[in-house]
Amino acid sequence: MDLQQELNKTGGFKNLELLAKQVVEGFIAGMHKSPFHGFSAEFAEHKIYNPGESTKHIDWKLYAKTDRLYTKRYDEETNLRCHIILDNSSSMHYPESAGTSIDHLNKVAFSALASASLMHILKKQRDAVGLSIYSDNYDFYSPEKGSERHHQMLLHKLSDAVVSKPETKTTETYRYLHQIAEKIHRRSLIFVFTDMFQTSEDDEKLFEALRHLKHNKHEVVLFHVFDKEKELSFDFDNRPKRFIDVETGDHINLYADNVKTTYEKAVKEYFTDLKLRCGQYRIKYVEADIKAGFNNILTTYMIERQKFI
Repeated sequence: MDLQQELNKTGGFKNLELLAKQVVEGFIAGMHKSPFHGFSAEFAEHKIYNPGESTKHIDWKLYAKTDRLYTKRYDEETNLRCHIILDNSSSMHYPESAGTSIDHLNKVAFSALASASLMHILKKQRDAVGLSIYSDNYDFYSPEKGSERHHQMLLHKLSDAVVSKPETKTTETYRYLHQIAEKIHRRSLIFVFTDMFQTSEDDEKLFEALRHLKHNKHEVVLFHVFDKEKELSFDFDNRPKRFIDVETGDHINLYADNVKTTYEKAVKEYFTDLKLRCGQYRIKYVEADIKAGFNNILTTYMIERQKFI
């Protein structure tokens, strides 16, 4: 199946599982040229052969290709619990003109496909994964499990989020991060996909909610999802435009050049403060530009998984 054709179909992701698999396989193929060469075999459910181990599970076909000894992994117990948190507020459906084209994803579609790709790897590793989706409500929660039925249910929920297109839903990030933190009792690797835009509370409460996720020795990765070209660099042509807050409905008419310098300064200061706060709370902060692809997401997972275990 062609990834581009599938993504361009009307109605969003038709086969999110297959798309995630292709994203991961493309990433693994590229790792052979990276400093992580050899790690991709672990994704394929292999581990490096250690002298003295039984030779009956050595994958000789893989040895012929790589000139390295790997053994196949069978019946491995779950050794990692992962919880994915997805912001599904109205601002996450920006740009509104974007669909599910691989080259033109909006923020929630990018986050859903990135989440599905992580889930694909976790499934291969026989790890348990849970999911939370929130906006102005706590829309969905499922605890960490490793079954195939559970995996398919989570994929369905991610697909629904992409096509839901909520109208004027504000982001209650601070409130629902607190609630999610209370639900996750066993030590887990937590991935948060959000654009960090909210209108109802000050930044301090948001940072406190992020810190709450660190209880019970969880490892937290914040994927800050945004359109770098528009939302950071404010790259709009200088024709009169109406800018609308999709969460509140408020709007303003202006020429982009009149506010570009002030806007860029304010946003960069906010991003810098966010990075510093995450560093203080020992939260991994990762920029997730929706036009930059998924390699940074999957590389971050790879590094954090090694550290977690």
